[in-house]
Amino acid sequence: MYDNNPYIPMPVKISKIINEVDTHDIKTFRLTFLNKEDAKNFKYLPGQFAELSIYGKGEAPIGIASSPTETGYVEFTVQRAGTIVPGLVTAALHDMEVGDTIGLRGPLGHPWPIKFLEKKNIVVVGGGFAFTTLRSLVNYMLHKGNRSRFGEIKVIYGARTPGLLLYKNELAEWGKRDDIKSIITVDKGDYTWDGREGFVPAVCKEVAPSPHNTVAVICGPPIMIKFTLPVFFELGFSKKKILTSLEMRMKCGIGKCGRCNVGYKYVCSDGPIFSLAELDELPRDF
Repeated sequence: MYDNNPYIPMPVKISKIINEVDTHDIKTFRLTFLNKEDAKNFKYLPGQFAELSIYGKGEAPIGIASSPTETGYVEFTVQRAGTIVPGLVTAALHDMEVGDTIGLRGPLGHPWPIKFLEKKNIVVVGGGFAFTTLRSLVNYMLHKGNRSRFGEIKVIYGARTPGLLLYKNELAEWGKRDDIKSIITVDKGDYTWDGREGFVPAVCKEVAPSPHNTVAVICGPPIMIKFTLPVFFELGFSKKKILTSLEMRMKCGIGKCGRCNVGYKYVCSDGPIFSLAELDELPRDF
């Protein structure tokens, strides 16, 4: 049992594995708790993360990809780190099978600020693998018990190729709904693709979401964010209305090792969610 000790992982079983991309290096792992009390106590919100551990290999911080509105399990979308020298934990996890047991420590960090997002229009912008906690947020907002709490929801999501898009079935379902507008793009399509082509920053400029009563939630590769932020500034979004996650800075997850600090902030305990206004107050270490 967890026993309120943040260093002790809870045992969880892999109940489902979904291969997300054509390159087979990104998989979604559905985990179920072995102890009912652990399942009852694991309460989280979109944007939080957890440490996944494998005996003899170590642990790795991974954002929670499922929504707390999905009960009975928790999901993590994990990329096998590296090619020549792969990450020990992610490589071992990718070699595991349904029925295997691993450890889970969390939930950790602060979530997307749900109260701040309520009664506002939301623009979710994601690129590539960084769409995991954004998926959690979108599914949370779309849940029938939550949808009325939020205004218009737009999702702009891109990947390099069609085969690298995550959660393809869910993207298709979102496209059929009338309470969300999803714009899916790829840098370059193939013979199977009849959708939009174009880089995420250019698509954001084309879609041109209004800044009125709107919050932008942006996660993606650094190069995508670099060219996307000026688009939102030009559209009139203030830095207080643009949120992002520094999840990649995670280490121990509880602010003890000191390896995730940026200035006076510990990303794991003070974040990983920050507004651009908050990040402006910190050294440019991230």
